[in-house]
Amino acid sequence: MTALSRRSFILMSVALAACKPGAKTLDFSGLTMGTSYNVVAVDPTRKVNEAEAKAQIESALALVNKQMSNWDSTSEISRFNAKTDLGSMGISADLAKVMRAAEDVHVASEGRFDTTMGPLIELWGFGANGAKHMASDAEIAAAQARSGHGATLNVGANTLQKRRSDAQVYLSAIGKGYGADQVGRALESLGITDYMVEIGGDLYASGMNPAGTPWQIGIEKPAALSGGVLDVVGVSGYGLASSGDYRNYFEQDGERFSHLIDPVTGRPITHKTASATVLAENAMLADAWATAMLILGREKGLEIAKAHDLAVLFVERDPSSTELRFKTEASDSFKALTA
Repeated sequence: MTALSRRSFILMSVALAACKPGAKTLDFSGLTMGTSYNVVAVDPTRKVNEAEAKAQIESALALVNKQMSNWDSTSEISRFNAKTDLGSMGISADLAKVMRAAEDVHVASEGRFDTTMGPLIELWGFGANGAKHMASDAEIAAAQARSGHGATLNVGANTLQKRRSDAQVYLSAIGKGYGADQVGRALESLGITDYMVEIGGDLYASGMNPAGTPWQIGIEKPAALSGGVLDVVGVSGYGLASSGDYRNYFEQDGERFSHLIDPVTGRPITHKTASATVLAENAMLADAWATAMLILGREKGLEIAKAHDLAVLFVERDPSSTELRFKTEASDSFKALTA
């Protein structure tokens, strides 16, 4: 979920009207976590130092990378992955928070969100250097034996422990959301309460946009070629993330294999759900739940959304249409938040 292949793009409509009188709009962008970030903030006093704000943003992102980046061999999570012993490793409070959240979503989603999916992702060829191919039953069973959050990890208060020496943790489907939340905290430390932070399609929006209304977020139509905006929702005080299956897949013998692999079956999803968009109390949870909900699919996903009061919008391909058409269905919580 690279970031651009895991996430459907979310389009920000942040410049639709003039800024509130007397206020100043601050725009920042750059690269982080193998993708891009964009920040728009409203400074009503015109007293925020832009250089200081940029430095705070970069500092927050640098810290998250040092804790959770799988691309940095010196990061906390990379050092944990490099361990071969089964002893506990002390971890930062931030990483512990993310790992506990990952465990909570793993359990609540009936195993569909899993940070230890590396062996299955590599098996199907969706890793960094793999050749995409259809895996055999025996290969799937072997990869599943090396993965599984509950079977391979113990998450403590401020510790992380392997239950298998070859266990590996990948945080791309939760780390970007956490990064967006941390940038938000950095902005708030400067007195900024109206802002939108987006990293690789995962975002957190606080307060109001420059026009004085909730941040207007466009959800992309899940079609790799045609694209376009399917819907626009106003977001304030929530994290939002979307996951789609239409940018990274392969076809073999007339069958389509998505990069989104169900940890329970060890195989790519085959249902008709093309994307899932989640609103949550923070971007970290929206990030994780968007992946889980897409793997679950609309039918099972709505059951779990109802049980856990989750706000999710499913977009499903319409098999009755000869053209590329979509049907949408939202959970009750999503309807209530976007009414």
